[in-house]
Amino acid sequence: YYTTIPGSCNFEIQDEEWTTVCGLTQDPSDDFDWNISNSTVMGQTGPDTDHTPGNGQHFLYVNSSSQKEGNRARIITTKLFPASLGACRVRFWFWMFASRQTGVLKVYTAEEHGMDILMWSSSRNEENKW
Repeated sequence: YYTTIPGSCNFEIQDEEWTTVCGLTQDPSDDFDWNISNSTVMGQTGPDTDHTPGNGQHFLYVNSSSQKEGNRARIITTKLFPASLGACRVRFWFWMFASRQTGVLKVYTAEEHGMDILMWSSSRNEENKW
């Protein structure tokens, strides 16, 4: 569901509505897509719980097990954020544990002329936690 903070979402919504509600879109030029799931469906291949306190249990995920090296799954914010110095922050929780097929999670900003600038990346968690 959406809060008053732009881009804020906890994914406790209907499957087909998350992109609209969360202000995100699947990149049509990538190789596979992000989806919503929960720990019950994911079983041993995902986290035991969601990071959201209370009743939250859904999260976005990609299944990298059937992908080949170099394949990308990419989501993009639908709203542009104005350039700022220290005023704009991206905050998210992620879980990437114990799989040899885990790729690299990267966050980019898109510069106004279309160049992507890498802001952050992680190849895996060392612990089974968000």
